[in-house]
Amino acid sequence: MATTKMAAVFVLVFSMLAAASMAQNTAQEQEEFVALHNAARREVGVEDVVWDETVAAFARAYAARRAGDCSLVHSEDAERWRLDYGENIAGGTGLTVAGAVPMWVNEKRYYDSASGTCMIGRPEELKCGHYTQVVWRNTKAIGCARVKCDNGGIFITCNYTPAGNVIGQRPF
Repeated sequence: MATTKMAAVFVLVFSMLAAASMAQNTAQEQEEFVALHNAARREVGVEDVVWDETVAAFARAYAARRAGDCSLVHSEDAERWRLDYGENIAGGTGLTVAGAVPMWVNEKRYYDSASGTCMIGRPEELKCGHYTQVVWRNTKAIGCARVKCDNGGIFITCNYTPAGNVIGQRPF
């Protein structure tokens, strides 16, 4: 009986470590996340962000949880808001850092700088919140993760602190 419990604990610990390791970024990916964010931020004249390992740990843990299904579902609002983290997610087959961040930044075309809101018209124009989070002036640090899912897809998440997209405030 003790051997069975010990084996179960070993399997549980090994599974948790394996899931967390799947969401590890390479140094190159980490640099690419920061560089792509900062390129977009410089276009609108806001300060660069830096990599924050605590924020990245949150992103890695969440990406590891999504590895089983690769669903484009945001992390729990209550926990993220308690930590004052914003969040962008993306997914797809073969998705890379160089594909995900520009996808968020490309929402810039739906941002109306005169009103400080997303343009309204077609449904896709209602979304520019990924872009505004990338360039949010008060955001100082990011942490991101990329994981290959069980179904072969890729899930990417970036978290931001402090969070952006504050109602009543402009991003820059």
